[in-house]
Formats: sequence, structure tokens, C-alpha cells
Amino acid sequence: MRRLLTALLVTTLAACASTPQPPPPSPETPELGKTAAETQPPAATGPEAFRATPPRPGEPPELVLPTFERATLDNGLTVLVSTRKELPLVFAGVAFASGSSQDPKGREGLAELSYQMLLEGAGKRDTVALDNAFADLGVSPSVDVNPDGAQVGVRVLKGNVDPALALLADMVLRPTFDPKAFERRKKQQLADLARQLGSPYVLAQLAGLSAIFSEEHPYGHMSDGLPQTVQALSLADAKGFYQRHSGPRAAALILTGDITLDEAVALAKKHLGAWKGNAAPPPAPPTPAAPPRELVRVVPKPELPQTVVLVGRPGLASGHPDEHALNLATTVFGGFFGSRLNMNLREAKGYSYGAYAFLDTRLGVGPLISFTAVRQDVTGPSLTEVMGELSGLQQRPITEKELEAAREGLIRAIPAGFETVEGLGSSAASIYFQRRPLDELKRTVEGLRNATAAEVQRVAELYLNPAAMQLVLVGDPATIQEQVGALNLGKLTPVEPDAAPAPSAAR
Repeated sequence: MRRLLTALLVTTLAACASTPQPPPPSPETPELGKTAAETQPPAATGPEAFRATPPRPGEPPELVLPTFERATLDNGLTVLVSTRKELPLVFAGVAFASGSSQDPKGREGLAELSYQMLLEGAGKRDTVALDNAFADLGVSPSVDVNPDGAQVGVRVLKGNVDPALALLADMVLRPTFDPKAFERRKKQQLADLARQLGSPYVLAQLAGLSAIFSEEHPYGHMSDGLPQTVQALSLADAKGFYQRHSGPRAAALILTGDITLDEAVALAKKHLGAWKGNAAPPPAPPTPAAPPRELVRVVPKPELPQTVVLVGRPGLASGHPDEHALNLATTVFGGFFGSRLNMNLREAKGYSYGAYAFLDTRLGVGPLISFTAVRQDVTGPSLTEVMGELSGLQQRPITEKELEAAREGLIRAIPAGFETVEGLGSSAASIYFQRRPLDELKRTVEGLRNATAAEVQRVAELYLNPAAMQLVLVGDPATIQEQVGALNLGKLTPVEPDAAPAPSAAR
């Protein structure tokens, strides 16, 4: 402030002087009687000379994308392989085409619990014996469940692929579903939920999924379910879910790393060639409606020092023609540190530690979401800025500089998804879950590189319209009422996202 006042004083005195004074010489204007070369400071010499020239960034490394190969066994099992020979490591996994979107209404969390039971004993081994058998190979298996599918897998040394696959086949073909193990796993899932629901971000996500998709939609809940729905699950529910949704025509054996397609097919025939079952991949969930916002959903948390703000709407299904352009537009809006939203709320205003946005494409239409946590005392002003940045995408078109920064950031981040054999396995699983072509990564890079400024601007105005964004606030209800009520963003409506929906017949 003192420097600003001094500058203003000097400017005022200079303007009031009776006799104009010549400006001081600048580096671009040589002093009278001297050439420009004579007025330049002497060039640095000696060991410090390098400081005169800032270092230039090196050339970015060449983007080398993995390739995927596919085969199908006689029983219908898909085999997906990506070969990488740098290290003698292999990821081996079995991916299932049904995920948490297949949870029956009122039994949310069933897919998660059912697939986790694969870790709780198989064949003649109970939980401890199965865990010890994997430990003898120096590994531990894991299960991942998402809305479009699930995968159980393990990373092993090349020499241990065969025994590891024998154990995985036991888990997939002969899970024990032991009653005591089921109760222990169920209690563990309930404990995890109790911990998660203490987070305002999780509460915002729960309310946001319901607002974006509706409670009836298959994507309208988290994979872990809710305490009330998980508490109601029985061993028969878990067994029934697995029996309905597992089978060779609804699964894929995924092998990535130091392995070839021929080796993978031979192992698949040996360990899973006899697998039988009538399960088929489920259809994509229906496209949700995207009505204009009428409500502001408020999850009351009295005296919470921050307010979590989530805005979102249905986005796109994987493979949609607008996918790559919208990914770029979303990145410019809130997808990286230099995005418009983050630079506004964090850098310019100091309202938040960070603001984010992402497009989650799925087998069906996934969510387009932006979220942040702001100081309680600036809840209203923060919302004004969020909505202003959404509107600003129409009023201030995306610049070429913004577009290129987003394009470069998204493309350079792609290798992080397959820097390990496990990551490579996850990429293969995503291709299987979303039923995409084997060259999906190449298509993604080409789509991001080729999206034009006009296309990105069009989808920004079409999908990032603030009027179509549903709004969820988690925070102090009195503050929200005082600061948000007058903004006319919609009727303030309290919600309880962790309440159990009414049960209905299993689908």
C-alpha cells in the first residue's frame, strides 16, 4: 500500500509541475550522444555468464501408447492382453461386466459386498488360507467395484502367473460365501461407510448423484451404498447377485505386462476354460433427464467452518462425439490449477484452497461435476463467482491460449494411467466395461488434438449452462439461508443424502 501511495504522489506532482521535464532514459531509448550499444550493461563473463540466459524447457518425450489385443474362448470368455516387456511383472485380473449400477433399489452396496466376498475364501481354502496362498507368491489380491463393472486382480512376477491364476480361478469359480466371513465383511463395509459419511465432500457427492440422476437411476448412488441399505443385506442377497452376474460371457481375463496373447490364451483355457454360466453383460443405464434447476439442495451441518459447493448435471456416455471437446471445455473451466474457476476462487478472491471440475464418461451417461469448499463467511459471494464463471464461458469465449493449455495438460496426463502394469490393467478393464474399441487411447489422443476451438466453444455453451446445473450445498444452514436465499438460484431445500431409499423388488 505504501508503494502504491508513493507512486500516486509522484504521478500527481509530475502532472502539476510548471515546466515539463524530459523522461529518464530507458533501456530502449539511448542517452543523448551515446549509441544503444554504449548504454547497455556489460555482458556477464566468467563462471556466472550462464545466468544471463534463462534455461529453456527440454523437448517433451514422445507419447507412446500401449496396444491391446483380444481373444475369445469357446465358452465366451474375453481375454484382453497388453504386452510390456520392461520388467518381469504381470497384472492378472478378472473383470466383471456388472457393477454397482446393478444394485437393486433399496439394496445399494450389494455389488460391493458381493465382489468383496471373493476375498473371503475359495474352494477348500478359508479366508486365512487363501490369503496365505497369495502371500506365498509375495502378493495380495484386491477388488475394485465401480458403477459399470468390477475387477479382482493381483500383480505378480512373471514366473508366478500360473499359480496366481489358479488362485484367481478358484475365487471366481468356487467362492465359499462363508456366513461368518460375510458378517465380518459386512461390518467392515458399514464401518467404512460411517467414516466416509463424516466427510462433507461425501455427503455432497451423495446428494449430487441423486440430484443429477434421481434416486431411481442406476447411477444415482455410490458403490458403497448407505448404512441402512448395507445393514439390510443378507448372505443370500450376495450369493444371488454373484450367481446372476458372473459367467464367462459377462467377464474378461485381463493380463498386462510381460506376457503375450498366445501365453494368455493358453492360461485362460487352462484355468477358466471350463467356466460355465448364462450371465450376459447388462444394457447401458438409461439416459437421465437434464431439467433446469429448480432447487438448491442443502445438507445442513451447523457451524461447519466451510461450505462445500457442488454443481453438476448429466454429461456424456463414453464414445459420444462431443466427449473430447467437452473434456477440454471442462478443463478450461475447472480441470487444472490454471483453470478459470480455480484462479478466481483461490488466487483472485482467496475464498477456497482449490476448485475443480471433471467429466466422468461411463457406459451410460455419466456426471459432469464441479466442486469446491469455501469459507463459510463467503458462501454467497462464492456461489456468485461460480455461476459467473459458468456464464462467462458464453460471454468470454475460450481463448486459444486456454485451449492449448488444456489440450497439452490432458494429453500429457494420459501416460499416468498406465505407468504400472496395474494401471495398464485398469485401462484394459475400462475398455471392457465401457465396450470401447481396443485403440481407445489412440482415439482419445486424436480427439483431444483435433478438437477445434469452435467445437470446444459450442459444447461449453451447450453443457456448461448454469441454468441446467443442479446445486448442492453442505454447510451451516443459517449462513446458507442468509447468503444464498437472496441469489434466486432455486428454492432452498434441506436433504438427507444418507437416508435409506425404500426397498423394492430386485431387478
